[in-house]
Amino acid sequence: MTDAALGATLRLEVNGRARETPPGISVAGLVAELAGESRFVAVERNGEIVPRSRWSATELADGDRVEIVRFVQGG
Repeated sequence: MTDAALGATLRLEVNGRARETPPGISVAGLVAELAGESRFVAVERNGEIVPRSRWSATELADGDRVEIVRFVQGG
């Protein structure tokens, strides 16, 4: 039986807050879920920047610390 079938969740820390998410989610999936438009977003996982080209291939794991930063323009 898979983790998903057992109802398991991943426990993450996202921008300093505890969050649970289904297993198998990628950085791209998390960004889509939380930030929507990803054009002006940067992601750090466990202290390391995740290049946008690797978002879909980077699966999150239980206990990961993720920072999602949205760039805004202002003056």
